[in-house]
Amino acid sequence: MTASGPGPADLREECAAGISRYGYFDGQEWLRDAFLTVPREHFVPRRVWLPKTGEDGRYPVLDREEQPEQWLRAVYRPLTALITQIADGAVHTEDGPTSNSDFTSSISCPTVVVQMLRHLDPQPGDRVLEIGTGTGYTTALLCEHVGAAHVVTVEIQQTLAERAEERLGALGYRPRVVCADGEQGWEPGAPYDRVLSTVGVREIPPAWLRQVTPGGLVITPLATPMHCDALAWLRPDGQGGGRGGLIDTVYFMKTLSQRPRKPWRELGWPRWPDWSLTVTSEGSQRLRTRDR
Repeated sequence: MTASGPGPADLREECAAGISRYGYFDGQEWLRDAFLTVPREHFVPRRVWLPKTGEDGRYPVLDREEQPEQWLRAVYRPLTALITQIADGAVHTEDGPTSNSDFTSSISCPTVVVQMLRHLDPQPGDRVLEIGTGTGYTTALLCEHVGAAHVVTVEIQQTLAERAEERLGALGYRPRVVCADGEQGWEPGAPYDRVLSTVGVREIPPAWLRQVTPGGLVITPLATPMHCDALAWLRPDGQGGGRGGLIDTVYFMKTLSQRPRKPWRELGWPRWPDWSLTVTSEGSQRLRTRDR
């Protein structure tokens, strides 16, 4: 405990307890151990925006130096993401609160990070490709489990890649940090056993499926017509394709080239007339897509 309130380790334990209510640590003791080991606060910039507007309609800034207790508590709120970049860096935290909602980088909320890693289910020694290094926090969790020598992380923005590499190195984690377009994966490190994307896509980049071993796993947020993203999983077939499904609702920023919207039909989603709705006399309801 600090003089003014709980310290990082206390809040980490408290946050882990909150995440445990969702069952995401069940059967994944390594994940809880990694979560309690890696100091999330180390990867959060001094100034961040909160993702909800205040009474003035603007996104407030938290400053570690000026509001240390508020800042640290926000870092460890289970369901709170922290915005680290707006409009690709055109808006600055030094300028204070903003009404600009063009979020382009963040550190995802602890619960979603743990949820994604749970479904990724990497094994010690697995070769993992992470798309979207961001602050480097998820990278550190992966390094804790599979070993930094087995982790390649790709970040499209040079500044973010360099800062993440510095933060990781300061804690002794030295994965391969690559500044490149993550949609192309990173061929020199292939094949991988797992691919985890911490940025959303509208369509799965073919390079990811080509660079994963047959029977391996891709986990990524996928845009949907339902005004949310879905956490998707795919098993590559070794021929450049793959099959999988959807896990849960999430919300993620999109990769740079996939920010523009495309017609959902072009992305393989059924149109509304393609769905059928059935309600039984007992009141149960079921939605499904019609056979094409």
